[in-house]
Amino acid sequence: MKKQGYLEGQLLLAMPGMTDPRFDHSVIYVCSHNEEGAMGLIINKRTTSIDFLSLLDQLDIDVDSDLGDSDNPVLNRIMLHAGGPVEIGRGFILHSADYVQDSTLIVSETIALTATVDILSAIARGEGPQDYIIALGYSGWGAGQLEQEMQQNSWLNIEADEELVFRTDLELKWPRAMAKLGVDVSLLSMDSGHA
Repeated sequence: MKKQGYLEGQLLLAMPGMTDPRFDHSVIYVCSHNEEGAMGLIINKRTTSIDFLSLLDQLDIDVDSDLGDSDNPVLNRIMLHAGGPVEIGRGFILHSADYVQDSTLIVSETIALTATVDILSAIARGEGPQDYIIALGYSGWGAGQLEQEMQQNSWLNIEADEELVFRTDLELKWPRAMAKLGVDVSLLSMDSGHA
């Protein structure tokens, strides 16, 4: 059971004027949050450093010859996300909870996280979870760091839903999440100050 005050299973929305350009207009799904810190994945930024087929090749993952063809439109459409600036060479798959392995972290009733090669093989064979985001790297905070950033108005938080997480175009995730909070992004100031 999630402890009061922790944001596990929620979305963090970067406020306009975020001072760290790596998180500008980011939407982050919080995978874990406790007294030791927090870990999440940016779900609205694509990585251009590698594509899915190249990732499979690097990891020596063989796929069925029907699916493994580099001209296969299904595999060519699988997008890799930039999950955050920490350990960018490490992969994480945020996915619907219809796919669970021994190493899967169940985050909510409907969303889970797996970081094994097996799930990539399953996705490549068309046997993986219904919905998924493959992210390279993650976003992390030390003890009390996320809470401090929230007090400084760097982030807003909102309950996550699968439609927004998995089935909304990247460029629409941030404004739609803000709209769910009732925030008109066109009225937000990029400047910060003190009254």
